[in-house]
Amino acid sequence: MKDSLRTGISFGLTSAIITTLGLMVGLHSGTGSRLVVLGGILTIAIADAFSDALGIHVSEESENVHTPKQIWGSTIATFIAKFGFAMTFIVPILLLPLFTAIVVSLVWGLSILAVLSYFMAKAQGEQPWKIVGEHVLIAVVVIGITHWVGHWVATLGA
Repeated sequence: MKDSLRTGISFGLTSAIITTLGLMVGLHSGTGSRLVVLGGILTIAIADAFSDALGIHVSEESENVHTPKQIWGSTIATFIAKFGFAMTFIVPILLLPLFTAIVVSLVWGLSILAVLSYFMAKAQGEQPWKIVGEHVLIAVVVIGITHWVGHWVATLGA
């Protein structure tokens, strides 16, 4: 059961960070609207948390090696981690000017990803800087692409 919870939490947190930051940056670049960014965060927190939880559930079932308790443990842990962490991005959006909130969210999300990656690397006996660098680089690439796509979409409406 411990492995199932670790799987769900690590997957849920990573997904929450990358998808929520990517969506926030893309929506901010495309609209500059606090309301649109807030709606995007809520959508990710609900729809994507359920989607990821079901994805983990089906993946664990398809391996045909886990007990139902392990499968549901991963499923629930994924949902709680994804939903709960995605919701943390609402706080800066509500309390700060939008651009500042985006920057604060980027620092917050990438810091948590780096810490999660560090502890995962240590647990696996890997060099932390390689794992942290790889995971943060992937997140930054996704965020960069969504920023560019947001700008591109904004030009379509001009």
